[in-house]
Amino acid sequence: MRKGAISRDDILKTLQEYDELGGSAFLDLYGFKDARDYLLLHDGKEYASKAVAGVAHKHQHGRPLTYDEFSGGVGHAVDWLKREGFTIGASRSPKWTRDELILVCDVVARNDWRWLDSDDPRVEELSKLLQLLGAYPEDQRASTYRNCNGVARKTADIATRHPRYEKKPTKGGKLDVEVLHDFLTRPVEMAAAAQLLRNGLAAGTLLPVPADEETDDDEEASAPEGRVLYARHRRRERNKALRKKKIASVFKNGGTLACETCGFDFEAVYGERGKGYVECHHVVPLHEAGESTTKLSDLALICSNCHRMIHRTAPWPTPAELRKLITSQTLH
Repeated sequence: MRKGAISRDDILKTLQEYDELGGSAFLDLYGFKDARDYLLLHDGKEYASKAVAGVAHKHQHGRPLTYDEFSGGVGHAVDWLKREGFTIGASRSPKWTRDELILVCDVVARNDWRWLDSDDPRVEELSKLLQLLGAYPEDQRASTYRNCNGVARKTADIATRHPRYEKKPTKGGKLDVEVLHDFLTRPVEMAAAAQLLRNGLAAGTLLPVPADEETDDDEEASAPEGRVLYARHRRRERNKALRKKKIASVFKNGGTLACETCGFDFEAVYGERGKGYVECHHVVPLHEAGESTTKLSDLALICSNCHRMIHRTAPWPTPAELRKLITSQTLH
């Protein structure tokens, strides 16, 4: 495909033909398949993006492009259509995130681990909450994104994976099982995380995590409270004003910036380069602390290694608990 090979007018003519023939007949006529990834959205209708781009080619160049002639695959067609001002949407909803599954699992747990039907008011409420959560940007959401049917199906994926369910489970995902396990082993903690998510979304105080925000996928995947709350937890830890006050309080009491867990001192090891450096850890996870004001006693000054080890897997150990682990390993 050559850049600029089709115009907006070519595309509009193709959409008219698509409507006149009907989607299935249009795709069969030109040898294209149903859209697997992206749809062209126009005047409230959905069109197979790759097929539209390929057929539009005939209006200026005498013949349509075939399915296999897109050198850049569907992404090339999508870029072409976007360049002419058309809106592109996903043809199917993306995978469920941990935050979303925490909310779903909480509803199933409250229903005695039974799934819910699509017309259940609780499913409708949950569908609206998931829309507010906005785990994915709009251009990655299908028109059926987290609708009542999809949410009800996900409650079945959770319920049929419960240990007491004796029949064949529905086809869920690995993360469904992981979140279910967390609810079964840490029910109070997970219910609290779900409630904080619910309250924040209903009040409009929880916003989606910016796509360009620095995050760690491994830590997010194991965070007991999901990506949204974890990101807010990390923002608390990175609050420069709080960190400065915590360090000042340590010096005022005659202390040093040695790690409260393992004793590592950046200045002692790296000299002037390490002077004044230490990481700040918020000891109480957000789902336990809620939205209360952070106190200096909630913060611990620790080294990078210990900080990473605390956040590596849930449940997160306190600095004192991690110190005991280090001590026990040293004695071996």
